[in-house]
Amino acid sequence: MPFIKVKTSCPITEKQEAAIKSRIGKAIELVPGKSEAYLLLEFEDNCRLWLRGHNDEPIAYIEAAVFASESHCGHNALTSELTKIFEEILNLQKDHIYIKYEDIIAWGVQGMLIDRNQYW
Repeated sequence: MPFIKVKTSCPITEKQEAAIKSRIGKAIELVPGKSEAYLLLEFEDNCRLWLRGHNDEPIAYIEAAVFASESHCGHNALTSELTKIFEEILNLQKDHIYIKYEDIIAWGVQGMLIDRNQYW
C-alpha cells in the first residue's frame, strides 16, 4: 500500500485537493503493482515551510512511502508526474517541489502484519 503525504506552504482548495487526489491516483500506477485501490493520501496545506532561507514562494514537500519497492521501479516516472501535478494545479515551480521516497518493508493492517519478506 502506498502512502503519499503532501505538505504545502500554500492553501489547497477542495476542488484542487480533489484534482490532485485523482491525478495521484492515476500516477501511482507508474509503480508496478500499485493502484489507487490501495492508496492512502494525506494533505496538509498552509504549512510554514522555508526553502533556501525564504518562505515567500509556494513550496511542496511530498513523502511517498511505498510497500515492497526497494528497487524503486517506476519512481522516476512517478517523480516526474507528481512534479507535473503540483506545477499544473498549484502553480508551484519545479525547484520548489521536493519528494522523499521511503521503502516500506512491513505494514500492519486489518489486525495483521504484512511483511514483504513473506511475499517476495
